Order: sequence, then structure tokens, then C-alpha cells
Amino acid sequence: MPVVDVLVVGAGPTGLLLAGDLARSGVDVTVLERRDGESNLSRAFGLHARTMEQLDARGLADELLRIGTPVRSLRPLGRICIDFSRLRTRFPFVLITPQWQVERLLLRRAEEAGATIRFGVRATGVRQDPDGVDVDVSDQNGATATLRARYVVGADGARSAIRRGLGMPFPGKSVVNSVMLADVLLEREPEQLLNFASNDDGFTFLAPFGDGWYRVIAWDRKRQLPDDAPVSLEEVRDITKRTIGDDLGMHDSRWLSRFHSDERQVPHYRQGRVFLAGDAAHVHSPAGGMGMNTGMQDAANLGWKLAAVLHGWAGDALLDSYHAERHPVGRMVLRVSHALLTAIITRSPVIRAVRVSVAAVAHQLRMVEARVASGISGIGIAYHAPRGSHPLTGRRVPDLRLAGEPARLYEALRQGTFVLVGRDVAAVAAPWAGRVATASPAGSLHPTLLVRPDGYVAWAAEDPHPDEVRKALTRWLGEVGRHTA
Repeated sequence: MPVVDVLVVGAGPTGLLLAGDLARSGVDVTVLERRDGESNLSRAFGLHARTMEQLDARGLADELLRIGTPVRSLRPLGRICIDFSRLRTRFPFVLITPQWQVERLLLRRAEEAGATIRFGVRATGVRQDPDGVDVDVSDQNGATATLRARYVVGADGARSAIRRGLGMPFPGKSVVNSVMLADVLLEREPEQLLNFASNDDGFTFLAPFGDGWYRVIAWDRKRQLPDDAPVSLEEVRDITKRTIGDDLGMHDSRWLSRFHSDERQVPHYRQGRVFLAGDAAHVHSPAGGMGMNTGMQDAANLGWKLAAVLHGWAGDALLDSYHAERHPVGRMVLRVSHALLTAIITRSPVIRAVRVSVAAVAHQLRMVEARVASGISGIGIAYHAPRGSHPLTGRRVPDLRLAGEPARLYEALRQGTFVLVGRDVAAVAAPWAGRVATASPAGSLHPTLLVRPDGYVAWAAEDPHPDEVRKALTRWLGEVGRHTA
């Protein structure tokens, strides 16, 4: 039976970003997708700043900027403002663009890098042993087969067949039911780019796709129906009028759907040779728009680690750090989205009063608003660093200006390798060619930084001796000459 290095189940943004990273690194990767092709309908529609930075490191951000709509602030709770414009990033906004546009770019990148994408194929069973993983599959004609891989990543959504096949628990609960989605045209443009309103009747959120169509997310407290109940445009118009005050001449819906929102997270993102990422590992309410973003950042964290282990210059323990780093992030996203959703839908006069008070205080204290924006955007996420590490270790690296070409750090990261940023470091790093690129900072002297492929600091030091640099490179890039295909 042929064996692939990595089998990714699910061709959403999480699976496709991961597949592109792996293929770019020379890993043999196959992606299975139960859909028979691309879809132009999707729930997610916003990219936060940290995700845009990850896409910039893959040469995709500028293309999305040309077709998306930047929104620099949100007001989900009245007076409180989530102001992204103050973030220190090339992307101080949330970019409104539908998920299918993101998938299209990531699919193209993955295929160009050499990944195999198989549409119309679903996973039906999974078993693993010390040497690999067997995945049973079936296609739309009923044909069945078993595929074998050294590692498997379940990026197949909230109903993950991989997670269920392994019997992995998915604890949590439903938090809101009968949420309606609609893609519509409007006769009258809303006053603000993003519109949100809530009251005792429910809530409505409107966002533009930039091509004339608008996404509506609406919830009617008085009309709670099961997920499979039909949604009428009149129903969406009615709750929009009762919350926003105007249905804006809503017409010509191209998609109407109803869903419920859960808050769940697996206890472990890794089980042996199988990993879970994106909605297969964590689901939460759409409040804050962090779902697609968190999944793509899962993929950015996992991809380079799998490649390092498969190429033989990192040990298996590196793969454990995927859970150690990303599980706390998923837990944080659940807490934040839960807090936002609770504040939005509560009928409790006490909580509503607290909401107003908190919003007023937050509005006066810019630091609070800045912290909220930093967390939701992903810019503020940092990973645990060992005791005694440099204060920058584990932190996101901004897009540093570099001397020469490439001129920016995130352009240097497009090689898919580590980047060593410092003065006169090229000779020290030469033995690790192919695993690390080198660059000199422009302007004033910075600490020497070893930047991971996902844009976080692996190691840093002030004016280090070359032997210190070599020790750090050996720690993260393996012994010189240690490489297996």
C-alpha cells in the first residue's frame, strides 16, 4: 500500500493552508474533501490581523486586499469600540472577504506546491499503529479504499470523522439555537460598513462582501426552530427591522440557512500520529469572528513542526508542542466568544447594566479597548517560554524592516524556513542552509532573533557570541547534516 507523509482530511482554510505549507517544505501530502468541488457559500467572512500576517508570509495577503473590504473598528456592545486601527501591524483592520475566496487562493497555492487534492472523497474510519495511520475512505460512487499515511490531520470540521473515528471526546454544549444566515442584496446601503444591533427581540449583524452582496446573521429570540427548518427571506427581514429599525430593502437572497452554535473543545489536539485542527478541535459562537482565523493559525503552527520531524532534524517531542501551544489559544477563544455572545443575547437586567457599565469604562480606558483588539485580532497571542528565556521568546514578531532584499521579515518568511535576524550571522548559520535564512535588521540594532516559520520567536539574545547562536540553531534545527527524506 502506498504511504503518504501526511494525509489531511478537510479542504477548508485550515486544511489547505496546512497542505500548502507541507508541500512547500517538500512533504508528500494528500488532502481529502467530501465536497465534490469549490463552494461560493460559507459562514466565515472575516480575516483578522494575525491571520493576514500569516497569509502575507505566504505571499497571499495582497491579493486578498484587492478583493476584500477593510474594517478598522467594531462596536458589538454599544459604546465599547474594538479599534483595530491602533494595532502595530501592516493590517490594522479586519478584512471582510468570504471564506470561499480564501479557500480558492489556498487551494491554488497548495496545488502549485505539489499537494494532491481529492474532492468527493470522505473518511469513514481511522486506525493507527506505531508506524502509521490507516484511513478508510469512500467516494461518491460508493467505491471504498484504505489510505495509509505516516501522520493524519483531521481538519474536517465540527462533525469530524477523524475525531469520531478515534473516539476522541468533544465536551461542551450548545449556546444559541436557530441562528439564521442569509446572503442578500439591499436597496438601501446601511449607514455604517458593519452594522450590529441587539435588543429583547434578538440581534442582527450585516457585513458587505464588496460585490453588492451582504451577509446577514440574525437571531430571533421569539422564533426558535430546529436547524433543518426552512428560512424565509421575510423572516430575516422581520428581525432585521425589529433590531436595526430598517430592513434596508433586503431582496434576492442567494443563500438562506439556519444553524445552532456550540462551544466545544477536545481535551487533546494530538492522539499518537493523529492531530486535530480548526473546527475539528474547537468550535464556538461566531461572536468576534475568530473561528476561521484560529483554525488557520493552528495550521501555521503545526505545518513546520510536521515537516521538521518528517525531514529528520527534529524529534517527536516537537509535535507535542502543537497541543501545548494551541490548546490554550483555543480555550481563550472560547472564553472570549462566550463572553461576547452572553453580553449580546442576555435578557438579564443585571448583566445588561453591567454590560453598559463595562462598555462605558472601556470606552474611557483606551488600554482596555486596545487589549480587546489585540486579543481578538490574534496580534496579542504569545506562546509559553521556558524559564530564563529572553523576554521576546514565544512572542509574535512584527514585520521588521530588513537591510537589503527582501526588505521585510514577512517576505523573508515566504521561503518557509526559520529566519535568523542579526548582524553578521550569515557565516554562523551557513551549515544549516535550507533550514534557516539570514537577514540583517535595517536601522538601529535589535536583539538577534531566531524566528520560527510561523512568525514567533524561537530564541533571542542581546549581542550573542557565535557559539550561543550555534547552540540555538542546533536546538531548533538539529545537528548539521542530520536530514532524511
